[in-house]
Amino acid sequence: MVKIRLKRIGAKKAPFYRVVVADGRYARDGRFIEEIGYYNPMTNPAEVKIDAEKATAWIGKGAQPTETVRALLKKTEILK
Repeated sequence: MVKIRLKRIGAKKAPFYRVVVADGRYARDGRFIEEIGYYNPMTNPAEVKIDAEKATAWIGKGAQPTETVRALLKKTEILK
C-alpha cells in the first residue's frame, strides 16, 4: 500500500522530517516515490510546508497518510 509518511533526517536530538509518498514495504528512511513537503518540529511554532495539490492528488489515488501526517494535513487545512 502507498503511504504518505515522514522520513527523518537531521542530526541526533535535532530532528527534521520530509513528508514523502512511499510504498509501505520500504524502510522509514529508505526508498520513496515523491517528496511533497517538510516538517521542522524544532522551531517555535513548528514549521510545516506541504504541497496541497500533490497531497490531495496522492490521497485521491489511494495513498493513506499515517496518523502524524494526517494531523499535519489537518493543521495546514489540506484535510478537513
